[in-house]
Amino acid sequence: MEKIPMTRMGFDGLDRELRQLKGVERPAVIRAIAEAREHGDLSENAEYHSAREKQSFIEGRIKELEAVISRAEVIDTSKLSGSIKFGARVTVVDEDTDEEKTFQLVGEQEADLERGLLNVRSPLARALIGKDEGDSVEVTTPGGEKSYEILSIRYE
Repeated sequence: MEKIPMTRMGFDGLDRELRQLKGVERPAVIRAIAEAREHGDLSENAEYHSAREKQSFIEGRIKELEAVISRAEVIDTSKLSGSIKFGARVTVVDEDTDEEKTFQLVGEQEADLERGLLNVRSPLARALIGKDEGDSVEVTTPGGEKSYEILSIRYE
């Protein structure tokens, strides 16, 4: 099985979610199903069907998280240095608009662009890997070609 690269922060977040689902959400939905059953005819019981649907979602997510966590390879980014690789926190400037952005290259499961967590398999991340401060990269985006200059690289 292929290992899934992940930062410690990403691994801990998935582990927290799994514990929440198993320890809180799963028991709550089991209680909700039991209560709905007490109301009689299940064929027309919307509460029962809603609780069963939620249970199905929770069980599916638990299986997904267990599979990801079992294959996770936690990478200690604080021990890394040099050119851009997994875990790097990179500040770039858009050469057309002078807009600065900071991203951390992370695994697919923990990526969240709104929080500056860039999927290491994304086009921008792939263009950045192996580059150094001062380098320029060209990236094909849905909006067209973009040019970025790398301002800084940090590992935390």
